[in-house]
Amino acid sequence: MDALEILTDLDHVFPYFQPIFSADELRVTGYEILGRYKGENGVVSLGPIFLDESIPEEYRLEIDHTVLRKALEKALLLEDDILLFINKDADLLMFDNAESFLSILFEYQEKGIKLNRIVLESTERVYKGDVEHLDHLLNYIRTYDIKIAIDNMGNERSHLDRIGQISPNILKVDLNELRSTASAHILHDILLSISLLARKIGATLLFKNIEMVYQLQFAWRNGGRYYQGYYLQKPSEEFVERDIKKDKLKEKWHEFISYEKKKLEELYNVTEKFNERLTQFLQTKNRRMLEYEDLIKELSISLTDVAFRLYVCDENGIQKSANIFKEDNNWLLQPEYLHKNWSWRPYFFENILKMKKEKRGILSDLYRDMETGETIRTFSYPLNAIDYIFIDLSYDFLYENEGLL
Repeated sequence: MDALEILTDLDHVFPYFQPIFSADELRVTGYEILGRYKGENGVVSLGPIFLDESIPEEYRLEIDHTVLRKALEKALLLEDDILLFINKDADLLMFDNAESFLSILFEYQEKGIKLNRIVLESTERVYKGDVEHLDHLLNYIRTYDIKIAIDNMGNERSHLDRIGQISPNILKVDLNELRSTASAHILHDILLSISLLARKIGATLLFKNIEMVYQLQFAWRNGGRYYQGYYLQKPSEEFVERDIKKDKLKEKWHEFISYEKKKLEELYNVTEKFNERLTQFLQTKNRRMLEYEDLIKELSISLTDVAFRLYVCDENGIQKSANIFKEDNNWLLQPEYLHKNWSWRPYFFENILKMKKEKRGILSDLYRDMETGETIRTFSYPLNAIDYIFIDLSYDFLYENEGLL
C-alpha cells in the first residue's frame, strides 16, 4: 500500500471492530478498533502502514486519527459500559506526547464517551526511545481515567520488570503459539509468570487470537477474564448484538467446568491411593525404624512404575537422605544430595504446614523438573513430626493417568 495514496483518499479509510467477550457475563464487553482501507483490491488492513517506520510519523498519525475519529463517532451509539480498545504504537504516541490523541478523546468526551471506557493498547516492547519518558507519558494518560493495556504478552518473553513498573490495567496475551503442541508447555510456563504478575499488580488478562476451542479452554483455565479471536467473532464494520455468543459460551463453560471437576476428582483419587500405599508400606515390618536410605531403597522398588526420584527432608528443608534416582530402569543412590537445603523452593513451607496439620500426604501442582526438564508432580508424605518423604512422579505415569497433566 502507498501511504500517499491513502492520505489523498481518507474517505475510504474506516474502522473495523473486533468484539471482546467477558468470562463473567458471557457477552460483548468491548471492541478493539482496527484500521481498514477500501481500495481497488478490496478491503485491506492498515496495520502494515502504522508499523512502517519508513513512512513519516505525521502521515501515519493522520491516517490513524481518521480511523479513531470515525470509530468514536460510531461508538456514540453503543451502551456506555462497553470498552473501546485503541492500538497505539509507542513511537507514534511519543511523536507529539499524545497531545493529538488526547485532544480527540476530549472532543468525544464532550459528546458523551466517558474516558474510563478507553483502553490504550501499547506495544512498548518495540520502542527504541527513552523508556522513562514513555512511562511518564503513560502515567499521565492514566490520570484521565484511561486504562492501559500491554499487548502481545505471549510473544514477549522478557521485560516482565517493565510491565511491573507500568502496572497496566490489562495484560493482553497472544495465543498464536498455542497452535503448536511443542509451544504449549513453554507458553504455559510463561503464562504462570504472567498470571502471578497480573495478580500482584491487579491487572486483568485478555487472551487474543483464539481460533480454536482448545485455545478458549486454555485461556479460561489460565485466568482469562476477556477473550478475543476468530473462534468467537471476526472483525467487521458493524457492531454485533451483545449476547451473540452467550449460548455458545454457556455450553463451552459447562464442558470446561465438567472437565476440571473430573480432573480434580482424579487428582483427589490419586492422592488417596498414594496415602494408602505409603501408610501400608510404613506399617509393614515396622519400616518406620529403618534408616532413611534403606527406607527409600525399599520404597523405590514398589514405586518403580510411577516414580523416578525419592528423598527425605526435614521440616526446615534439610535433606536427611541421599537421593535415589532411576536411570535406565536402575535405581542409583546419589549421596551428594545429603544435607542440601531446599527451603528456598516455592511453596515448601506452605506444603510442610499443610501436611503437619492434616497428617497426610499431598500431591503438588505440575512443574518442570530442574534436572530432567520433564513436566512432573511430587507426592510428599509425613514420616513423623519433623521428617517428610518426597516422591517425584514420572511424566510417563502422569501421561498414562487421565487428569494428571
